[in-house]
Amino acid sequence: MRDEEIGRELRELEERLLQPDFRRSRPAVSALLADEFVEYGSSGRIFDKQQILDLLGSEPEQRIAIAHFEARPLSADVVLVTYRSVRPDGPPEAGATFLRSSLWVRRQGRWQVVFHQGTRAAPNVPGSAA
Repeated sequence: MRDEEIGRELRELEERLLQPDFRRSRPAVSALLADEFVEYGSSGRIFDKQQILDLLGSEPEQRIAIAHFEARPLSADVVLVTYRSVRPDGPPEAGATFLRSSLWVRRQGRWQVVFHQGTRAAPNVPGSAA
């Protein structure tokens, strides 16, 4: 599989993980998160797979878009993904743009995310807008 194809596939998976209906499906999200999954949240908290699955069922629905997506293969089966998530209808003072990174691993022919980090983008800083 070529790097461009892998990038498209992982972008689709990241977009799926941002869709409210998908996020409410515990089995669907669970299939994409590796058992050893860890997230460093924008709140400064660290979450494991079980905590994320528990939280997603009760989060408020919000529209989120991806901008500046990049997929960087680290090996044939490991890819670092970086992008900005943008809440187009979020209030600017609340910080509607986040810098995100995910580490995806292909196991037995399917991709799973093992690590994710979200960091609130600083307002009014060159390069922080989507």
